[in-house]
Amino acid sequence: MQDPESEIVVDEVVRGAERLLRASDRPLRRIVVRSGAVCVELEWPSAAEAAIVAAEPAPVEGATSLLYVRAPMVGTFYHAPEPGADPFVRLGDLIELGSQIGVLEAMKIMNPVEAGVAGRVTEVLVPDGTPVEYEQPLIVIEPAGV
Repeated sequence: MQDPESEIVVDEVVRGAERLLRASDRPLRRIVVRSGAVCVELEWPSAAEAAIVAAEPAPVEGATSLLYVRAPMVGTFYHAPEPGADPFVRLGDLIELGSQIGVLEAMKIMNPVEAGVAGRVTEVLVPDGTPVEYEQPLIVIEPAGV
């Protein structure tokens, strides 16, 4: 069991991490929070890495015309803006470049996830409310004009 003083330290560190996350202009790549002997690690991709991930969907292996939209950070992926609301996209939807396809919650901050290509949603890979890793595939898009 953790002593109350350690809990206070962890709470303070987490609040500080939240302030850093809010002040950052890039999405968080990785976060680690430990309680015993207190350890908090935050990692952001470089500006160049963040721009590439946001702008270029990754090709789906074994398929020449399909692309993944990947998680821009670690967090919990949600299909809709709030519980009970319609999802941002559904299987078969036509979407435009920059269309919001979901949200990623990281440290209680909701971050929009946008498509880096226009096209048709051919597969939704991650169930609603699922924890995801940095660059994990979320949906598959067949680009427009293919």
